[in-house]
Amino acid sequence: MSTSVPGVGPAVEKPRPGLKLWVMAARPKTLTAALVPVLVGTALAFGLGVGRALPALAALIGAVLIQIGTNFINDYYDFKKGADTHERLGPKRVTQSGLIAPSTVLAGAAVCFGLATAVGLYLVVVGGWPIIAIGVASLLCGFAYTGGPFPLGYHGLGDVFVFIFFGLVAVTGTYYVQAGTVDPAAWWAAVPVGAIGTALIVVNNQRDASTDVKAGKRTLVVRFGTGMGRAEYVLLLVLAYATPFAMYALGQASPWVFLALLSLPLSIPPLRLMMTAQGAALNPALGGTARLQLIYGLLFALGLYLR
Repeated sequence: MSTSVPGVGPAVEKPRPGLKLWVMAARPKTLTAALVPVLVGTALAFGLGVGRALPALAALIGAVLIQIGTNFINDYYDFKKGADTHERLGPKRVTQSGLIAPSTVLAGAAVCFGLATAVGLYLVVVGGWPIIAIGVASLLCGFAYTGGPFPLGYHGLGDVFVFIFFGLVAVTGTYYVQAGTVDPAAWWAAVPVGAIGTALIVVNNQRDASTDVKAGKRTLVVRFGTGMGRAEYVLLLVLAYATPFAMYALGQASPWVFLALLSLPLSIPPLRLMMTAQGAALNPALGGTARLQLIYGLLFALGLYLR
């Protein structure tokens, strides 16, 4: 659709957003939050001799689609609610910067959720009614993270949402669609995955605290201060690195599970930044936590597979 400016004549029609812009909107660096839980759940399933490749692949595709759809919803509603403005401290967002029209971003989210539902139909055939419950809850909460009448991220519940859905639900759900049941080890394996995934949200909320206050976004950091954010980040890392010891002590994993500890040096740079920096200076901590999530996840998954 073209528009005209008085005295100037018809404006050139704005081209449709290309692949590069959609990739930017999808936030590739955040997709470790979808990849790692499926990787860990699948590695544990194959380690226990119950792994199945096709359900694992479907779980991965569905998780990535829900993650991307959630990112689109977040992009749209953070702009609409005033959380993303010209004062934004993080990476450029396509809606706020005018690169993609808000309605187009929202349509993109609908497409992702629709495709995730299609993939989920196969998983329902494989896993039955529990997958319907998991799928519906995941889609609804993906939307409700920043959308709807009670956006979770705006009421300090984003951390809980991430820990539950990108930790507990994603890991145990991945295991379930392959094994038809959930081994206790899957619940334990989900804890560090959810913890480091939540740490990503904590860094994001710590960085954006000043602009979130203006937008009425009441994250835990806004409610209780940056000291709370730092303490939460430390607690989540401690939880992640304590879990291999607990799993080994309880007989839920072999000594190979301690491979995850090799990622510990990667936690130091983002932790140091979280303890000392604020605002845009925390952007490297966000990238560092994402790298930690991926490397920890790979090592942890390998340790669970080798029994």
